[in-house]
Amino acid sequence: MNWQESAITIATFLPTAGAVLIVLMPKRNDRAIRATGIAVTGLAMLAGLAILFGYRIGQPGLQFELNASWISVIGARYHVGIDGISLPLFELTFVLSFLCAIYTWRYVPSPGNTKAFLALILLLETGMAGTFIAFDLVLFFVFWELVLVPMYFLIGVWGSTNREYAAIKFFLYTLFGSVFMLLGFLGMYFRSPGAHTFDMVQLQQFGAAGGFSNSFQLVAFAAVFLGFAIKVPMWPFHTWLPDAHTEAPTVGSVLLAGILLKMGTYGFVRIAMPMLPYAAHKWAPWIGLLAVIAIVYAALACLAQKDLKRLIAFSSVGHMGFVMLGIATLTVAGVNAAVFGMVAHGIITGMLFFCVGSIYDRYHTRQISEIGGGMLLKVPKLAGIFAFVSIASLGLPGLAGFWGEVGALLAAFDPAPGLSIGLFRTYMVLGAIGTVLTAGYFLWMLQRVNLGVVPEKWQATQIRDLNAPEWMSWSPLIVATVVFGLLPSLIFGVTDAAVKTLYGS
Repeated sequence: MNWQESAITIATFLPTAGAVLIVLMPKRNDRAIRATGIAVTGLAMLAGLAILFGYRIGQPGLQFELNASWISVIGARYHVGIDGISLPLFELTFVLSFLCAIYTWRYVPSPGNTKAFLALILLLETGMAGTFIAFDLVLFFVFWELVLVPMYFLIGVWGSTNREYAAIKFFLYTLFGSVFMLLGFLGMYFRSPGAHTFDMVQLQQFGAAGGFSNSFQLVAFAAVFLGFAIKVPMWPFHTWLPDAHTEAPTVGSVLLAGILLKMGTYGFVRIAMPMLPYAAHKWAPWIGLLAVIAIVYAALACLAQKDLKRLIAFSSVGHMGFVMLGIATLTVAGVNAAVFGMVAHGIITGMLFFCVGSIYDRYHTRQISEIGGGMLLKVPKLAGIFAFVSIASLGLPGLAGFWGEVGALLAAFDPAPGLSIGLFRTYMVLGAIGTVLTAGYFLWMLQRVNLGVVPEKWQATQIRDLNAPEWMSWSPLIVATVVFGLLPSLIFGVTDAAVKTLYGS
């Protein structure tokens, strides 16, 4: 085994080793535990960056591939690798996890217990990263389910007032979808040729060649659709998300929005669409419809929110609607825009949840009416960054949030052959209306929180502005928002070859 074969395995499981190390450390060594969390996530990120710089852009197929026997009795293999679709999400996982660890240097939510908190974050990191490199359906399912337990406890133990309700709702929704997803995987396994296989590359080739019957594809797609749609989450399966985000601790919300939601959209791009192409064409108009409903519905819901964190949570439903609209077009341009949208949403919305967490730490409330405005006068640096990231999230040209949304709308103008052009152009118009509503709720939020005079109840209160851990954990995301907005080819150039391999040139 050379270093390339082992690189992504080491990067993926290094956080798990760090979790074990933290569990073995004495609970009283709080600072040492936090430092270990930062060090381990930092090493994992460096390993991820080594893979990034070793990746050959434009080369089709998997790189850093390892395909070894794992569970021979059922034909499951330890097949991992990376291509241009998974690489940006794989790297984003390590970067966000590292920044969350830095943020915990100062902020560990009540009831404390830093050791358990950081160990769960590290275990969650392994599950998230592994999902994007697994090319065996059983291995994919194991990583997919691995994230469920850490996030359940992060919400249920360290969350806000209604944390138990939100954690159970998150767990049940995700588990319900996973059951159907697994049934779909088993169906593809038993319908695959020869001795049957869980190998995703072989199943993609078999599906592209028309190996699965049309009737089977429709049923199997319905099964995997439920699993992926709940994780995205698509409307109307979205109701777990606002509760989970509202109750989760800050870093839990950052990782939930930044990475976990992308596991669902990644599943559509990697598994559902290329393996079941006939069903994908039949389902695409309905997926597009649900996507534009999510875009408009989420924007209207945001206009009605009184809690900052819940507003940002609903905004995620709308942004992921743009991602799903791009996927539903079944075009290279649409899927490229979808992957870009996943990365941009992870950066920007993750940053928004960081900001809301810091606002709550200072004001001890997330209610817009209780904050009352005047943040630009009281905490100008925090308010300025919050305004910048909000504007990036509404899709201002020149910032990262723009390219995924406009790319999805442009792809809807000219969908894949066989899809109704008139229908998808209608979706494009509805999506464009959603962008206007998105700008409306973000600007209205900023008016009520940032602008105006400082309310009387806060005038005599000493509220500190940004501190060092916040600057350190936020600066890379701010820079990335600008860089990817000005140079979108940094992501499109990586994803394009892999997308063309799966969806044609």
